[in-house]
Amino acid sequence: MSRHLIDDVAVGWDELGTDLLDDAPPGLVVALTGGEHWPSRTLDHLITPDGSPPVRMSVTDQTADQQDMQWGYVLHKEGIEVISLLHEDIGPVVDWAIDPRTAFNDHPAAWSSLDPAPVIRASRSTPPPSAPAAAPAKAHAPRPATRR
Repeated sequence: MSRHLIDDVAVGWDELGTDLLDDAPPGLVVALTGGEHWPSRTLDHLITPDGSPPVRMSVTDQTADQQDMQWGYVLHKEGIEVISLLHEDIGPVVDWAIDPRTAFNDHPAAWSSLDPAPVIRASRSTPPPSAPAAAPAKAHAPRPATRR
């Protein structure tokens, strides 16, 4: 995952697609995407103010405020650390093994480094990712073509 998300991209991501789920069980893919498939898209065709080639952003404690960053993500061996940069400098680590269908509270203040990740619906209420039940395709509003 770190190779795909970090090492194999020149500048950054415009959108992460379902290619991240290529090796996932089909029932899990349907549950997460409603059966839709679209590729990840990198940030291409960027134009910098001075015309120089774009470079990957480096976010540090000193530059986070200047870059108007609201969330930070740090990949660890045991999971992904989710940091609400508006409220804290560190955050809870979400275990890589957590069911990806788990719903989380998305309010930045809920992501305290002193508490576990703010789960809204316990992941045990859904089948584990290793044996997902086939979910019917959900009726979604059509995704705008510009997002693909």
